[in-house]
Amino acid sequence: MKVKILTLFFALIFIMGCSTKSSGLYNLRPEIWYNHIMADIKANDLKEADKHYNQFSSEHVASPLLEPTLLIMALANIDEGKYTRANELLDEYIRRYGTKEKIEYAKFLKIKANYDSFQRPNRNQNLMHYSIIEIENFLSEYPNTQYRPLLETMLIKFKLAVYHLNENIKDLYVQKGRDVSAKIYEDKLQNSALKDANLSAPNLPWYRAFFE
Repeated sequence: MKVKILTLFFALIFIMGCSTKSSGLYNLRPEIWYNHIMADIKANDLKEADKHYNQFSSEHVASPLLEPTLLIMALANIDEGKYTRANELLDEYIRRYGTKEKIEYAKFLKIKANYDSFQRPNRNQNLMHYSIIEIENFLSEYPNTQYRPLLETMLIKFKLAVYHLNENIKDLYVQKGRDVSAKIYEDKLQNSALKDANLSAPNLPWYRAFFE
């Protein structure tokens, strides 16, 4: 009986300790939440920043500090290479604060996040094709955008990477004797606007060479 009581006693202490730890930050003023989140970001603890942001946004739905906090968190995730999370935050930013100018900026950041992600190996090849479409759509939607020079540079680099990817795939099919598949990629190369550009093959793998 004594053992059971002691076990229950220590279990209660443990539960209370966990509760204190997990519920330590509640019902804070907006500026206090903001300061906590900025401290999390400064410490590169984006997971904790997410937790604090979620609590902040649930307690102060209309706080004017939510908007800059959300944007700063998106930028911090881009800086740390967490591109999927950055895009999620930017989508939320567009939903919450979507004026024309803010949507334009957030869409630009989403494209930039995808572009930056290709500086890391093992990126999704479909994302590269998707990014080309997104840039072209963006430039069509915002023809006078201030981000045009940067986006046009990104677009060229994406297209160069696609061109050399197609070259690599064609060569692989040729080596394997798969002439029909090789012809498909040869046609892609011949129909590319870059076929007469006298390009030099990159020394780095295709998915990184044009993004560094």
